[in-house]
Amino acid sequence: MNGIDSDGLGDFAKQLLALAEHKMPREVNKFMRKEGSTLLRKTKQKARQKVKKRTGKYLKGIKRGKVYKFQGEDTAIRVYHGAPHAHLLEDGHRIVGRDGKEHGFAKGYHVYKESRREFEKEFIRDCEKFIDDMLEQGLR
Repeated sequence: MNGIDSDGLGDFAKQLLALAEHKMPREVNKFMRKEGSTLLRKTKQKARQKVKKRTGKYLKGIKRGKVYKFQGEDTAIRVYHGAPHAHLLEDGHRIVGRDGKEHGFAKGYHVYKESRREFEKEFIRDCEKFIDDMLEQGLR
């Protein structure tokens, strides 16, 4: 699961985002869906680069969730994988033979962590642009 922190934004920018969220919830949800779709594209691109076995099932399972309130406060959206074995590819796993003996460890690809880290700066820049656009509209 990917989550983007707004720690890079200043206090004033966070207050403006909260005001926009209160006054214009549809625009905020639309903005978050757009940002989630951008993160989805970047995550799929990173998965294509890193995951070697290409059956297509892994890439098809990467999804963008709905906009929701994280811990009742912040508006959030997530990119996740619906398959029950996705965490094994993400974090790594033990390789165990049929006889129950361990034959090594398969390292994880860390697709979601790297995609999130690469996307954070772009997300903060887009948030600042969104705030500027909201100020131009006057937050009616």
